[in-house]
Amino acid sequence: MSLSRRGLLGAGASASLLGACATAPGGTTRGPFRASWDSLIAGYQTPDWFRDAKFGIWSHWGPQCVPEFGDWYGRQMYIQGNPFYAHHVATYGHPSRFGFMEFIDMWKADRWDPEGLLDLYQAAGARYIVSMANHHDNLDLFDSAHHAWNVTRVGPRRDIVGTWEKAVRARGLRFGVSNHAAHAWHWWQTAYGYDAEGPLQGVRYDAARLTKADGTGTWWDGLDPQELYTGPSFAPPDGIDSIAAMNAWHDARDGQWIETPPPNNPAFTRSWVLRQRDLITKYRPDMVYFDNYGLPLGRYGLEATAEYYNASLQWRGELPVVNGKRLEPEQRKGITETVERGFSDALRPEPWQTDTCIGDWHYNRARFTNHSYVPAHGVVQRLVDVVSKNGNLLLNIPQRGDGSIDSDEREILADIAAWMRVNDEAIFDTRPWRLYGEGPTEVQAGMHGEGDARPWTGQDIRFTVKEDALYAFALDWPQDQQMVVRSLAAGRAGRVEKAELLGGGALPFVQTDQALVINLPEGRPVATAPAVRLSGSGLI
Repeated sequence: MSLSRRGLLGAGASASLLGACATAPGGTTRGPFRASWDSLIAGYQTPDWFRDAKFGIWSHWGPQCVPEFGDWYGRQMYIQGNPFYAHHVATYGHPSRFGFMEFIDMWKADRWDPEGLLDLYQAAGARYIVSMANHHDNLDLFDSAHHAWNVTRVGPRRDIVGTWEKAVRARGLRFGVSNHAAHAWHWWQTAYGYDAEGPLQGVRYDAARLTKADGTGTWWDGLDPQELYTGPSFAPPDGIDSIAAMNAWHDARDGQWIETPPPNNPAFTRSWVLRQRDLITKYRPDMVYFDNYGLPLGRYGLEATAEYYNASLQWRGELPVVNGKRLEPEQRKGITETVERGFSDALRPEPWQTDTCIGDWHYNRARFTNHSYVPAHGVVQRLVDVVSKNGNLLLNIPQRGDGSIDSDEREILADIAAWMRVNDEAIFDTRPWRLYGEGPTEVQAGMHGEGDARPWTGQDIRFTVKEDALYAFALDWPQDQQMVVRSLAAGRAGRVEKAELLGGGALPFVQTDQALVINLPEGRPVATAPAVRLSGSGLI
């Protein structure tokens, strides 16, 4: 996932390496979609299963979870002056001697219990499960036919994606994958650097020196580290003699969030195309999350999306979901936008998604020791807000390197499950009302806005609709036990004839020219975000 992404979305109009809308095994690309935004926009419609599902859980898990130190460990461990670098040197040694690839061998997933985790995720209400297929570290977490650095040969030595897929399908849930590898070629350039200061000044890190021959007799015998680290596209030159200058070098080049193909490395792009095709052909996911602004690698992302749409129509007679970020308004009609760790400030006409996490994307032990995860009430409030605006919530529950989750995370999932047992009818299979809601708490639209968000209050109201019922949520319990809904004042939105608290019973109310005022009971069936089912005439 992104930390600082300052690059511009590339046009990516280069010609195909494999031919326009290249054909996967079995001719799965034959169909109505072609590799252009015009084609995607004209022919796409978000499937109903996604609009009904509302809530997914993401296994954003890989070897970067082994150090249990948080996000983007693989890149940041090679940046002198960075806390990740300091932690790495103190814990594992200098990155010229102990590079990231050693974590792959340490990643055994020996306490990974997918069935047990799915029990928790289903109880919490998840209707779709997403498995990371690769991260920017460029390790494929599936039985990859076109990339030797994959988990059937190293690390856990088992098909992570395939194991998730079988378990998820057996429960009747929808299954997705996330592909982050299009950024590996620039993300990994720090691994080709060196210390600009100190006793090992000028000594290149492991990516700059290791070759296939160096692996003879080791755990990575037969593998080429350059295929993992992608090659030195922006390797800093010799002679940089300060940490600030080295960081400036990286910030000006590979520190950008680049969406175009690498200009001097067509083999990387060719590999990405083959690996993406292999991923969808083997596992036939219902959803592909691309960690990209728009689509990855310009033309090649368009081709991959068109190919996937056509293939899904052949496989199961329905379109899948493809996620991209920071889309232009018209692009939101061709794929489904996901807003990373952020908000929408409006009811959107097209379905969309927020993807977020209760902690760091990659497991950070400090979140557990400091008890600083996002609590269940925060997750529930986000879910209600997103669903009221025609969106879904995709939530990462960070897994430790061994595959387990900690006791705080289990408690959060249990609390979400308790809320769902009462209020799930007002979430799943619903659609937005004419307004998403009302209230004093404003959010800033866009990615990465969670840290600046103000707490929601009992005056913040959100709506959903199902059949002939209008559901009104207060995002917190009103302090005076009165739920005031100004959008439902008499004469504005029909006549309310009955109000029922989910998990409670019928409620007294009065509908005036100023507002619908509902008296809530002292007893609370849920800890936060109570939902009231409203019925009457002219409400829907």
